[in-house]
Amino acid sequence: MTNKQVFHGCLAVLAGILMSTLSLKAAPNKVRIIQTNSAGDNVHIIDPVTNKVVGEITGIEVNHGVAVAPDGSRIYVSDEAASTLDVADGKTLKVIKRIPLSGHPNNIAVSPDGRRVYVGIIQAPGGVDVIDTGSLQDLKTLPTKGSIHNAYVTPDGRYVVAGSIQGKTVNVIDAQTDQTAWTLQMDLGVRPMAFATNPDGSTKWIFVQLSGFNGFVVVDFATHKEIKRIQNPDLPAGKAPVTAGADPSHGMAVTSNGKTLVVCSRLNNALYAYSLPDLKLVGGADLGGKGAAWVTLTPDGKTAYVAMAVTNDVSVIDINSLKEVTRIPVGFVPKRNTTGMLP
Repeated sequence: MTNKQVFHGCLAVLAGILMSTLSLKAAPNKVRIIQTNSAGDNVHIIDPVTNKVVGEITGIEVNHGVAVAPDGSRIYVSDEAASTLDVADGKTLKVIKRIPLSGHPNNIAVSPDGRRVYVGIIQAPGGVDVIDTGSLQDLKTLPTKGSIHNAYVTPDGRYVVAGSIQGKTVNVIDAQTDQTAWTLQMDLGVRPMAFATNPDGSTKWIFVQLSGFNGFVVVDFATHKEIKRIQNPDLPAGKAPVTAGADPSHGMAVTSNGKTLVVCSRLNNALYAYSLPDLKLVGGADLGGKGAAWVTLTPDGKTAYVAMAVTNDVSVIDINSLKEVTRIPVGFVPKRNTTGMLP
């Protein structure tokens, strides 16, 4: 073999190593379902391809809300035991920071650009804590009418929407100015919410679930008014309702194509699908476990993951057929869950 051949061979090997390295660096993040366990100290990571638990965050006692940074670098979890926002590394799943909050937290949301995390404060007087993800500091508490159970960011990132059970209010805050844009007084406590968008991406409707109501309300974002109230179907003859407490319908999500709204019913032990924008009932999936508490969807909008707080598992629903595919055992009293892209 000549020196020239050896040289070219070495170049080929180096090129192969370089291409492999670039391929590894460019490897896309993978879809994961992140499931909190409100009566435990761990958070489970589920692979929606295999429907198996593939990771675990430990050491977060009474974990409630969860959100994932858009780039997958961090997982944020509200820690009820310590009244902190706990930050876990998206790759190692190790907690790297615990940020003290202004009070006892509930659910959380991250802005689309990843620069802010908004934490609902349920402890009176309540409000929404604003966390800067660059410095990992609690910048301020945004005042609200009533303490906050769930905080959201609208899909276009322009508004923070916070619901109060005690205050019976929907609080809409301008994310640029941190000032209240408008507040809607409801007749019942405000629980989970979801959003429908206009063609330009702005918010069209807020879907609102209420204490004691097995269904949801439609709020027009432009007029700030309730325009419709839809009750989930009555149970068929012979099927007994499940004891549901103060929140018989808890958890909603809109598919990525904007064509379907899925709604949990604890009372009926079912996940219902409504077509958008006409809000006609498409059908429902009977759930094998009990305690439907929250729902998240895969990015393609084809599969729903319902946290079953009574049976300590997650129900996997095929949205097209509205059939339960499987159930995944998780921790104690799973409630909030979300979908994220992790390394």
